[in-house]
Amino acid sequence: MGARTVDENDSAESDPTEGQSARIALVEEHIRHENEHNLDAILATYASSPRYDDEPYGEHHAGIDSVRAYYERLMRALPDLRIEVERRHATPDAVIVECTISGTHLGEWRGLPATGRAVRFPLCAVYTFDGDRLAGERIYYDRATVLRQVGVFHEPDRLWGRIVTALTHPITIARAVARIVAARRAR
Repeated sequence: MGARTVDENDSAESDPTEGQSARIALVEEHIRHENEHNLDAILATYASSPRYDDEPYGEHHAGIDSVRAYYERLMRALPDLRIEVERRHATPDAVIVECTISGTHLGEWRGLPATGRAVRFPLCAVYTFDGDRLAGERIYYDRATVLRQVGVFHEPDRLWGRIVTALTHPITIARAVARIVAARRAR
C-alpha cells in the first residue's frame, strides 16, 4: 500500500493528519514571508542547517548563510517577486507546492544584468522537515521559459534562434565549417 497523501485542492481526499496540517501551515507561513520579502522571517521557518536546491541550475545551498545569500540575490534580481500557490500536496515526509512565480527582472541574476522584463512561470517546490521547521526546499521549473522571458533564449526553429544558435553553439559552428570546407573541395 502506498503512502497516504493529502491534496488540499481535491475534496475527494481525506482530511490531513495533524502533523500534515502543521507542515502545510508552516509552508504557507514560509510562502507568505517570501511574498512579503521578509528575509529574517523566511529564514526563521528553516531548521538550523537547511538545504535549498535550485535543481534546474544544479545549485545546492547548505546551511543558513548559504540559503540567506541565495534569497538575497533572488530578491535583488526580482524585487517584486510574487508566489501564487495553485495546489498543495502533503505526504508523511513532505509538502509539495505547485505555484506560479512572477516578478520583474530588475537586478543582476546569475551574471545576467537587469533586463526590466517581466517573468511568469510555473514552479514545483518540495519542502522537507526537521521537526517543526523546514529542513529543505527543492525547486523545479523550466529554465528555458525563464530565459526566454528575459530575452536570452531563443527558439532554435525561428530565424533569430537559428542565428543565435549558429553564432554561439560550437558543434553547429564546427559542422558549418566542415560543410564549407567539403563544398570547396568538391569544386
